[in-house]
This record gives sequence, structure tokens and C-alpha cells, in this order.
Amino acid sequence: MRFILIDKVLSLDSGKHIQTIKNVSLAEEYLGDHFPTFPVLPGVLLLQGMVESASWLVREAQGFAHSMILMEHTRNVKYKSFLAPGMQINYVVDVKTLEDNISSFRAYGQSGDTRIVEARFALRHFNLADRDDTLAGADAQVVEAMKKRWHLLKPNHV
Repeated sequence: MRFILIDKVLSLDSGKHIQTIKNVSLAEEYLGDHFPTFPVLPGVLLLQGMVESASWLVREAQGFAHSMILMEHTRNVKYKSFLAPGMQINYVVDVKTLEDNISSFRAYGQSGDTRIVEARFALRHFNLADRDDTLAGADAQVVEAMKKRWHLLKPNHV
């Protein structure tokens, strides 16, 4: 199963900063197991929301040059509160470095005045065809799908 962990890009300063939101609904199936009597968005998905936000920042800044954007490492992940159904989280991601194949970020997620999560992390970006030329078609399909999703997520002024 694949999760999309942001609903909308609120603002973007190309190559520098992105702000996104996620609305948490009780209809999200993973909440039924985490935890049945106290449903909250799992911590790993809070972190993934920041990573997903940062990957949009990389894609936009680099002209969708890479099909794959994956977490390289995380540092100083701090979970400070819970995010329950009916709440909204605002992810704020700032670029520390943005290079051809790797980038690093500082990010946090906040609901109202409450800081929920914060972290530093790095992403590696590449194409499958970098290692196997026969996968160039797969790269093109992924990039095209990401461009279509970007048009649904991005703010009107970008």
C-alpha cells in the first residue's frame, strides 16, 4: 500500500523552503491499528510527511530531473506530541544543502501552536537508468506521474 502524506503545498521558495499541510481523517486505514482505542498518526508517517514535502522541493528545484528521491539518513528526530483524526499538520521544510544527487534539510510539523515533530534529514536523488539503461522508461513514467501529482498539490502562484 502507498500513502500520500501531504494534501497541499501552501508555499514554495524554489530550492530553499516549502510549506505543506496534511489533514488527518479517521478514514485512513492505518489509524485503525495505531492505536485502536487512541488513534494517532504513526510517528514514522509524521517523519515521512516531512520527507515527502522535501522531495517536492527537490523535484521542483531540479526540474523533475530524478525519478527516485529516497531518505539517506535522519538526525535528531523528536516527537513532541500526538496527531489525532480531525487535526491538521503544517510541515515546514528548509534546505540546508541542495546538490545534484543529495540534499539535506531541517523540518518540523506543527498543529496550531503545538510542535508535533522535528528532524534533520538527507535525501538521495537518482534515476534507475543510472545503473541500468533498460530502466529509462520506468524513470520517464515515474517522473510523468510526479509532474501530474505536482499540478494537484502546488499552490496556484507557483
